[in-house]
Amino acid sequence: MRLKPSLPLSLSLLPLACITAWLGFWQLERMTEKQELVDRFENAPEMELGEAIAGSRQFAHVKASGYYELKWSLLLDNKTLDGKVGVHVLTLFYPEQGDAILVNRGWLPLAPDRRSPPDFSTPSHPVTINGILNVPLEDGIRLGDSQPPEILRGPQLVTYLEMDEIAPLINRELLPWLILLDTSDATGFAGRKWQPAVILPAQHGAYSIQWFALSLAIVIIWITLSWQRACRASAPRNGWEQTENRNNP
Repeated sequence: MRLKPSLPLSLSLLPLACITAWLGFWQLERMTEKQELVDRFENAPEMELGEAIAGSRQFAHVKASGYYELKWSLLLDNKTLDGKVGVHVLTLFYPEQGDAILVNRGWLPLAPDRRSPPDFSTPSHPVTINGILNVPLEDGIRLGDSQPPEILRGPQLVTYLEMDEIAPLINRELLPWLILLDTSDATGFAGRKWQPAVILPAQHGAYSIQWFALSLAIVIIWITLSWQRACRASAPRNGWEQTENRNNP
């Protein structure tokens, strides 16, 4: 008995099976890309800050001497740690040589009313910091272009990090980079187990398996329904033939 799929069934299920299979292969590609990113992150060299920036060496382990800006910090909102909502503290750092750069000092909890900034201290003396050089992620709600420089007189809660909008507020050049402060640095806070990406390769691999499984399930449904249709189509003919045989010995 041959399968007899209906045209509407084939037009609805088979394209869907192809789309889900394509999504599975796309997730495999993303897994490969993320694995390359993780390999670069884990095998990044140790470099001086100026050397790493000159070579655009993302994830390089850098060291820089200088001092923090005491007047303000950006509190990047919607950051979670162990199920608790808080902020990442981004403080301006002035290296002994070169332009200013933001340093992500880690996570602090945010008050439930979201009106009171977390209490933290910033060293006023020169320090030497160690961290990972990274590209800032610019997501969330934009900072308004009309915000005056006075916004940066104290800790400012923001949900969007736009480097081009921050630079004019500090009246000096700002590097388009971010230092992720090392866990051993005493000037930082919690949550400094940095990762190169939010979604890691294993998760993309799991997503690909789910998409392939869904594609296979759709094909099985198409085969099953087509088989049932073929059985229904053959049943009346077989019954008629048996009646004819009985009437015509």
